[in-house]
Amino acid sequence: MKKFLITHWITADFVAQKVVDETEIDTAKNDLKTNTVPDGTFSMVMLKGTEKRIRTTYEEYNETLNEKSKE
Repeated sequence: MKKFLITHWITADFVAQKVVDETEIDTAKNDLKTNTVPDGTFSMVMLKGTEKRIRTTYEEYNETLNEKSKE
């Protein structure tokens, strides 16, 4: 039986949060220092109902490795 890989491209709104010590930001200058851009250290939650599917594709899925590039 064939298997297929379905891929959805989706946009959504997220909230990223992180608790930091007072030494990690400068409240006088409103400078978040290394926390300006959320990264893997932030907890992320998708806001329910904000998701929008942009595009969907499917392709035949083969569980074996493709070794043709090594030849």
